[in-house]
Amino acid sequence: MLLRLDDEDRQVALGECLGRALEGRGRVYLAGELGAGKTTLARGVLRAYGYQGAVKSPTYTLVEPYELDAVRLYHFDLYRLGDAEELEFIGGRDLLAEDCLCLIEWAERGEGWLPEPDVRVSLAHRDGGREASLEAHTPRGDRVLARVATSLGAHGLAAEGDA
Repeated sequence: MLLRLDDEDRQVALGECLGRALEGRGRVYLAGELGAGKTTLARGVLRAYGYQGAVKSPTYTLVEPYELDAVRLYHFDLYRLGDAEELEFIGGRDLLAEDCLCLIEWAERGEGWLPEPDVRVSLAHRDGGREASLEAHTPRGDRVLARVATSLGAHGLAAEGDA
């Protein structure tokens, strides 16, 4: 699924749509260069669960936990991770439990240690806006993307090629 995101509001809307489709569980890898909008998308996912506070990338702490009613969401930023094994030392296995929702920026730095994502969202700069490519990696991811596809119009978004 490929989407054009003309502004920050559309990035947040995509995050909200994705957050609802995830139903509070799963692993999402957020890929893209610095400034591509990974944290902005994470803000949208958090908005789907009612979180209205500031959302910043946990670059120095590696993970920011959010306890939101019945949802435990962990926002990882592995940009400064020296070695994937460091995830073991911060309790990564417990944080990546099946009953949690994990948003992981710079997941490639945890390669070999991290489990496969349900969904990978790749963001890139395109013509003054952003382009988002969503790809399922598990059966759960397939179900999530099917729910995203059915709710795009309600969020003012359309996949490229849709008229």
